[in-house]
This record gives sequence, C-alpha cells and structure tokens, in this order.
Amino acid sequence: MTALTLLFDLDGTLVDTDALHLNAYNALLARWDRSIDLDYYKKHVMGFPDEMIFGRLFPGMPATEYTELASQKERLFRAQLGDRLTPTAGTQRILDFADRFGIRIAVVTNAPRSNATMMLNALGLATRFNTLVIGSELAHGKPHPLPYTTALERLNGNANHAFAFEDSAAGVRSASSAGIFTFGMSSALSEDRLREAGAQEVIRDFEDRRLWDRLTHQLNAQHDVASR
Repeated sequence: MTALTLLFDLDGTLVDTDALHLNAYNALLARWDRSIDLDYYKKHVMGFPDEMIFGRLFPGMPATEYTELASQKERLFRAQLGDRLTPTAGTQRILDFADRFGIRIAVVTNAPRSNATMMLNALGLATRFNTLVIGSELAHGKPHPLPYTTALERLNGNANHAFAFEDSAAGVRSASSAGIFTFGMSSALSEDRLREAGAQEVIRDFEDRRLWDRLTHQLNAQHDVASR
C-alpha cells in the first residue's frame, strides 16, 4: 500500500512573504521608474518561474538578461528577511502529525534554493522535510506539473495518495495537473480564483477543520485497506 505524502509550497503557503516580494520587485523596477501593484503581483508573478515573470515585465529585453535581474531581485528580497519568520497557523501541528504517522513530506517551490533555505531556517523548519524540490533546477517549474511529479518520485509516493498545499494559481495548476488533490490556501487569492485554477478544497490555514477531516478520512481509509 502506498503511504500518504504531503507536499507544501513555501512562499504564501508555509509563510506569508508576498509583501516582501512585492517590495523587492518594486525596488528593482524603480530603476526604470516603474512599479507593480498587488493585483499585478497576484495575477502575473505569484508562483510563476522567472522567465515568465521577467518576460512580461520586460518584453523587449533579451531573455539572457533575465537571470541577472532575477538574482538582483532575490538579493533585495533576502535583505528584508529577519532571523525569524512566523509560519502559517497550524504549520507545527501538521508537521507533528506527519511525524507521528510516518507521513513523508516535501517542500515544492519555484523559489531559488538560497531563498528557500534561508526561509526554512528562519522558520525553524529546515530539518523537518524529507526533500526540497526547486522548480528552477528542473526542466520546467510551476505551473508545469514536473515539480510535483518530481517530489512524488523522490518520496516514492503516488498522486492518488497525496495532498498538495498551494496559494497561487500557477502552483495550484502545477499540483492539480499532476493528479494530486490540491488544497488552495486563501492567503492571497479568492476561493473562486483558486478553484478555477484547479483547487479541490480551499482552506484558510493548517488549522482548518476541512483539512483535518480530509486527513483523518484518508488515514482511516488506508488503515481499513491494510487491515483486510
């Protein structure tokens, strides 16, 4: 029997960093006397890979220059991080639950490894996950399903026995198109927007009763199958 696996996005899912990212983009864009607002960020930046983000922001610029722009933006982002970040409500509870029942877990993110590592350390969660999947290190990042199928392969998991947690439309599309039951996190987008992207359930945070009802049902179902 395939064990349950839990797959977590990082930015906006395990921690609210949207304001920090928006500040970093606007600090970069100020060099061109430009800026983006929160609505643009939610629609065209959240969850997308750098080539898509900078391709929209600088349509006439050679793609070879995107890497340096992205590096500059990430340095501006990391400069805002303190020693500690506050995890989303219920994070400790669901990670302890995974430990107790031997559930394998992963972080699946489009963030650069340096950002992801720094955030997980600041959250005190760096040692809690079985693997860290970085979209930019693969042939395709989110919204392509490859980051999630890669996580399942690393954990020896199966999409039919997995849950994903995502706050962006691109992330929800990535997880749901990999065949994974996806919880949309309503930290930034509306329930309608998350469901339109493919979320099968929408929750506020990791204390949401709908999440725990689903987890309990899944574990009980797997126990019933194993005991036959």
